[in-house]
Amino acid sequence: MTDIDAPMRYAEPAADRPARDGSIGLVILLALALAVAAIGLAMASRDVAEPFVLAILTGLAVVGVFCLFAGAVGILYFGQRHARNDITKAFADNLPQGALIADSSGRVLYANEAYRDLLGLDAEASVLTPDRAFSGNPHLAEPIFRLARAAQQGRSLKEEFRLPPPGEDEADGMAPRWFRISVQPMPPDPRSGRRGTLLVWQVEEITQDRAKDETSFAKVQAANAYLDNAPGGFFTADAGGSIEYLNATLAQWLGLDLSEVAARPPKLAEIMSEDSAALIAASGRGQGQGQSGIMRRFDIDLVKADGTSLPVRILHRLPRGGGLAHALVLNRAPGEVEEAGVAELRFARLFHSAPIAIATIDAQGFINATNPAFMRLFGGADGESRVNLETLVEPESHQALHLALDAAIAGQGSIEPVDIAFTGDGGRSGRIYLSPIKQAAGEGEAAIAYAIDTTEQRALEMQIAQGQKMQAVGQLAGGIAHDFNNMLTAIIGFSDFLLMNHRPTDPAFLDIMNIKQNANRAAGLVRQLLAFSRQQTLRPQVLVLGDVLSDLSILLDRLLGENVELTLDQGRDLWPVKADAHQFEQVIINLAVNARDAMPGGGKLTIRTVNIGEADSRALNYPELPPGDYVMIEVRDTGTGMSEEVRGKIFEPFFTTKEVGRGTGLGLSTVYGIVKQTGGFIYAESEEGKGTSMRVYLPRYIQVAGAIEIAKAERPVEKPKDLTGHGTVLLVEDEDAVRSFAARALSQRGYHVLEATTGTEALEIFAKHQGEVDLVVSDVVMPEMDGPTLMEKLRLQRPDIKIIFISGYAEDSFRRHLAENEDFMFLQKPFDLKELAAAVKVALQG
Repeated sequence: MTDIDAPMRYAEPAADRPARDGSIGLVILLALALAVAAIGLAMASRDVAEPFVLAILTGLAVVGVFCLFAGAVGILYFGQRHARNDITKAFADNLPQGALIADSSGRVLYANEAYRDLLGLDAEASVLTPDRAFSGNPHLAEPIFRLARAAQQGRSLKEEFRLPPPGEDEADGMAPRWFRISVQPMPPDPRSGRRGTLLVWQVEEITQDRAKDETSFAKVQAANAYLDNAPGGFFTADAGGSIEYLNATLAQWLGLDLSEVAARPPKLAEIMSEDSAALIAASGRGQGQGQSGIMRRFDIDLVKADGTSLPVRILHRLPRGGGLAHALVLNRAPGEVEEAGVAELRFARLFHSAPIAIATIDAQGFINATNPAFMRLFGGADGESRVNLETLVEPESHQALHLALDAAIAGQGSIEPVDIAFTGDGGRSGRIYLSPIKQAAGEGEAAIAYAIDTTEQRALEMQIAQGQKMQAVGQLAGGIAHDFNNMLTAIIGFSDFLLMNHRPTDPAFLDIMNIKQNANRAAGLVRQLLAFSRQQTLRPQVLVLGDVLSDLSILLDRLLGENVELTLDQGRDLWPVKADAHQFEQVIINLAVNARDAMPGGGKLTIRTVNIGEADSRALNYPELPPGDYVMIEVRDTGTGMSEEVRGKIFEPFFTTKEVGRGTGLGLSTVYGIVKQTGGFIYAESEEGKGTSMRVYLPRYIQVAGAIEIAKAERPVEKPKDLTGHGTVLLVEDEDAVRSFAARALSQRGYHVLEATTGTEALEIFAKHQGEVDLVVSDVVMPEMDGPTLMEKLRLQRPDIKIIFISGYAEDSFRRHLAENEDFMFLQKPFDLKELAAAVKVALQG
C-alpha cells in the first residue's frame, strides 16, 4: 500500500524518458569501418566480394526498416538532441511540487520525483496524469472533471480540493489532505521541431497552508468576537463619512440591526448630527495637513434609531499613511460615567452641540479648538492645522479683529463685536464676539470667539429698509396727491367759472384754457402718484394674459415704432390671474415704452409669458417672493442696460435717467404700485451694454369651488345732457376752496345747497333740515369725523339717504372698511363743474 488512497495506484510505464548522450566518434568509426570494408571488397574478386556486399546491404536495410518502425511507434526519437537541456531537467526534477508533461492524448512524457512521491509511486510504477490518477475518487468528481475538460480544450485552470482519508467514517485521527492541481497548455515550438501542444500539470499538497489559514481565520473570528462584545463601541470610516465597520456593541447602543448595517453601511450623518459628522470627516482628512496618527477626542451626541440622543466620547485617529480612520466610542450616558466627569461631559456636550460657532484662539489669533458649527461656518477650520482667524475673513476686517483681540488679552469685559465678510466669492457676512480667558502660566488660549452668520439678516435688513423707504415715499406721495387733488379741484372748477364768462374770441379765454389743461396734466401726475402709493381704485377681474397681450400688441407696435422689433413669446396653458385689465395694460405699456427709450438706435423687445410652479418659485431665490404658483410676464430689451446703482432706484418716484423734459420719473413707480396693489411682484435684471429684463410675477387665480366669478367692468356714468336740477344738497367739505366751488356750481344748476365744514356740523344741519335734505355730498378725510362715519350716523336717522363721496384718495382706501351692502356713489378728485353736476343729477334720479 502507498500512503495515499487506492485510486491513485494505477500506473503505466515510467514517464521519464531520458536521452542517452550520443557520440560523434562512434559515427566516424562506423563510417571508417564501412569504408575499409568497401575497399577490401573492391580488391577481392567478384565472386568473393558479392556475398559480403549483399550481406552488408541486407543488414543496413534491416536496420533502416527497424529504425523507421521504431520511430513511428515512439521507441526511437529523431531530431531531439538539441532540445535536451540538463539545467532545465535538473530544475524540473528538484521542484518542490509535482510536475508532469503529457501530450494532448494523455501520454506522459515526463514526471519528476516530487510527482511520484505525492502519488505514492515507486520507481517502477507507471505514471498517470492527475485527471486520471484522481478520477476514481467520488469526492473529487467535480474538480477533476473541470480539470480534464480544461485539458481537452487547451486552457489553463487551477483547482483546490480536499481529499478525505480512506474509510473516513471508520478512520480515527487521520486528517484529510488538501491538494492544488493546475493544468496549463504548452504551445508548439517550431524552433525545437515540436509541433503538437503539450500539457503541463502541477500538483502541490497544501494541507499545512490550509491549516495555517484556518488557524488565522479562527484568530480573526476571535478578534471580531472580542470587538463585537467589547465594553466600548468601535467603528471605522473613510474621509467621505461612509462607515466601513461598526461593532455589535455600538449597534446595540444605537438600536441598529447588524444584518441591515452589513447590507447597507450607514453614513456618519445618519448616527450623529451633520455638524458632528463634518467635524469627524474633516479630521479624517488631516493626512494632507500632516495630522495622521494624532488622537482626537470629541464629546458629542449620537442619534439612536428611535431618534433619541446618546452622549458619547469618541477617540478618533487616522492611521499613519492614511486609509480608514478608526474611532473608539465610550458611552457617557447617566450611570455610565463617573461623577467626577459629569461636569466635563456637560461642558463638552454644550460646546459641541451649540448652534453658534465657538472657537478658542491664542494671542496671535491662531485657532486652537473648534466646535462643529464653527467648522461649518468657516469652511473646515478644525483647530488642528494652525489656521489664523484673519485668513478666514476679508482683509477689511483685520484691523477690527486686532483691536478686539488686544482688548480680550487685556482682560476687558465688554468688547464690541466685529462685523466681518467671509473669504470667498459667496458674499457672506458674519459677526464675531470675543470674550477674554484668564490664562494660567503656560496656557496658550487667550480668548473665546463666538461667530454667527448674518448674511440672511443683512439681506432681510436691506429688504426691510427698502420696503420701509418705499412705503414712506408712498405715504408721502399719497398725502401729496390728496392735497394736490384738492387744489386742482379748485383750480379746474374756478377755471370753468371763468370760461363760462369769456367767449372763445376773448383774449383771456386761451389763458384760462391753458390753466385748465395744465391742471388736468397735473391731475394725471397725481394719478400716477396714487398708483405708486397703491391708493388708486382697481376693478379686478379674471384675465387670460395671452388674450390681453395679443390684443395689446397692435397698440404696442405703433408705440414702439419701426426701429424696434416686437416679439410675443406666449407660454402654453397659462394660468388665469385676477387684475384690473386697464391697469395691467398700463403696466405693459409703461415697461414697453421704457424699453423703447433704452434702445435709441433700435433693437428687439420680447414679451414672454410662462407659468412658474411652486418648486420653480423656490428656486428663484427672491427673498420677498413667497413660494407659490405665479404667471410671469417678462419684458426684455436689447438696450443699453443699467448699473447696479441705477437698478436700485428705478422704482422710486421722480427718479429718471432721461434728460430734462423727456420723462417725469413716475412710469416705473406707477408700474411698481399697480403690481404691488394687485398682489404681485416685480424684479429687474440688467447688465450694462446687454439690455434689461423686467419680470412681473402675478399670483395664479384659483376659483373657489361653488363660487361664480363675475368680471366687474367699470361702467362709466352716463352724463345727462341737461345738468340742471332741483333739490336740497348737504355739502360737507373741509377745504374752503373746494367747498366754495362746489356750492357755487350746484347753486347755478338750481340746487339748494347747505354747507358744512366738518362731520359734526353736518349732523347738526341735517338734524335741522332732516326732511329737506335729498342728497349728501361729503369729503372722505375730514377733521373730527370722516365721511364713512358720517354716513353711518346719517343712515341711523334716514336709512334711504343718498350719498356721494368725493376724495383725492382712491375709493378702495375706505370701501374696505365699510359693509358690503353700503350703497353710495364716488367721485374722484379733481373733478370739474360738469362732472360734479352730472354726478349729483344721476344720484338724485337713481
